[in-house]
Amino acid sequence: MSKIKPSKGAPYARILGVGGYRPTRVVPNEVILEKIDSSDEWIRSRSGIATRHWAGESETVAMMSIEASGKAIADAGISPEQIGAVIVSTVSHFKQTPAVATEIADRIGAGKPAAFDISAGCAGFGYGLTLAKGMVVEGSAEYVLVIGVERLSDLTDLEDRATAFLFGDGAGAVVVGPSDEPHIGPTVWGSEGDKSETIKQTVAWDKWQVGDVSQMPLDSNGEVKFPAITQEGQAVFRWAVFEMAKVAQQALDAAGISPEDLDVFIPHQANMRIIDSMVKTLKLPEHVTVARDIETTGNTSAASIPLAMERLLATGQAKSGDTALVIGFGAGLVYAATVVTLP
Repeated sequence: MSKIKPSKGAPYARILGVGGYRPTRVVPNEVILEKIDSSDEWIRSRSGIATRHWAGESETVAMMSIEASGKAIADAGISPEQIGAVIVSTVSHFKQTPAVATEIADRIGAGKPAAFDISAGCAGFGYGLTLAKGMVVEGSAEYVLVIGVERLSDLTDLEDRATAFLFGDGAGAVVVGPSDEPHIGPTVWGSEGDKSETIKQTVAWDKWQVGDVSQMPLDSNGEVKFPAITQEGQAVFRWAVFEMAKVAQQALDAAGISPEDLDVFIPHQANMRIIDSMVKTLKLPEHVTVARDIETTGNTSAASIPLAMERLLATGQAKSGDTALVIGFGAGLVYAATVVTLP
């Protein structure tokens, strides 16, 4: 017989507050067109993007996260000292160690919480949310801060016609805490590593850092390009539309929810055509509000779902207590979907 005492966590967990931060600089398609042969009409028709936010020098991964976190903590109605864990999902914090989560925890005044980073691309928010739910129910933390943050402008090849217009910067955060009722459903998540080459960086970081120019791409001026994200657009599109709609349906089934029971659909803001196709495949009713934050925010990877959630609530398109299906998917290839009650 085990001598270990059972955990004393909450019966369930829920999202208690949400916050977001978008950099002050708004970048229209016209700026993107300065370096690629395309048109505003083509970019809008292929992606749905009209503008995106790019971070300035002072708008670091940590700074944007701190701003979003402060709003989420205030929205949750708790104090920073009550945060027992900080989880940051990002692919654009370039220090492998220490984790940026530790800096964020200290600067928001959280005391000495558990703090760590995860790398799960555009599914990162879903991964973090699932970990946070487990912590609250298991009892290792009463309140968990989950942050999705990216400075993808640092990883954008402005001369790549296929991706130059896609990416934006920003941070979104939520506070997950105890609940007497289930408000975060089972997570359907996974990976398909055999497709990992469909979204990748042009050059490995280790080669870039040691100056191995023989394997580095050059720009039109013959200068070494910063390691950028590239993707096989059609392959990613087909995977997202057909396979991720199945995952979304599995998440609905796992939560015991039908499309008619949904109030809101918040998919990763990767591409407007992908979003529209998923809505059609899932046969979502007309009353379901669909997040289309990509039009003015672009693809912000791990930040896209909490940013879209925050905007829907702030604009009144969604309200507290609404039932929402969230799904993230991207580089890896990885994915995570669940049904949540909005804070």
